[in-house]
Amino acid sequence: MLLLLAPIALLAAVSWQHGSRGGSGPERGPGHAEASAAPRPVMRVASRAESVSMGAVRPGLPLNRRGGFEAEGDLYGYAQSLSVAARAGDIEANWMLSRVYDYCAAYANDPLGYDVDSRALGRLSSPGVVAMQAARERVSHRCTGFGPSDGLTAQQLARQRTDAALAGNLAAEAALLSQGQPLDPSVTYRRDLVQRVLESRDPEAYLALSTAMGAAANGDDAYRGFVAGDQFAELAWQVAACRLGLDCGPGSALMTSYCANGGICSQDASQDFGSFVLDAAVPRQGARKMDEMINVLLGGAHEVSSGEAS
Repeated sequence: MLLLLAPIALLAAVSWQHGSRGGSGPERGPGHAEASAAPRPVMRVASRAESVSMGAVRPGLPLNRRGGFEAEGDLYGYAQSLSVAARAGDIEANWMLSRVYDYCAAYANDPLGYDVDSRALGRLSSPGVVAMQAARERVSHRCTGFGPSDGLTAQQLARQRTDAALAGNLAAEAALLSQGQPLDPSVTYRRDLVQRVLESRDPEAYLALSTAMGAAANGDDAYRGFVAGDQFAELAWQVAACRLGLDCGPGSALMTSYCANGGICSQDASQDFGSFVLDAAVPRQGARKMDEMINVLLGGAHEVSSGEAS
């Protein structure tokens, strides 16, 4: 994947230009800690929703909350409706609201600066940069309406997910582990959580857990024997999520976030995430090992052959 990171240097250059205008510092992707305290989650979006007439808030949500998140073009309006449902006790709405916050956080930190930097990238002709600029434009379009006052920080995201996890949402519980803030830090709890995710076959939970199962898991007894311990394990969990039904198409949140926030972009606009990983992120000699890890995850087991990091 390191071969795909060249666009980051270009993004850093335009971010420096933005900083020289007195902007608010470098962008922080979701999951990075913030130094200052944040307002309670949901409340900021909800307060805006309450300031709008009831007729302006969409009357209902799709029964498939997850499909709605991927298909929705106006995530700010969608978040308003989700926050209403979450306050009414809808566990899935609570989790999907955190997905919206995660997706839009980099944009919400400084919408004007984000768009200026995207336009600067648009003046460059490298295929990877063109793909990154397109992904950032997609984020800008979908997240219009959010701003710094919404406080979409790592702290807010963690509190939102804690609310969802305590209400019983497994994906939110897994996401907290990936953020380094599990409901219980004990080895027993963390091993049990990984096993529960495996048994659930819930693609959202697989995706949410994936970061915790990457390099951060190396040498941790809680993950010994599981598919865990390096960047390929993290990718294996994500590809397994795709095969379990997560939307991983070219314009999906997963593909967009990798490209817009990390500069890790496919140069083939029609490529889905699974194909992209096997084509560009895994060395040829590692493809068989990746397939083995994915098959183990899809089988709901956790033992892998010798040589797997743990």
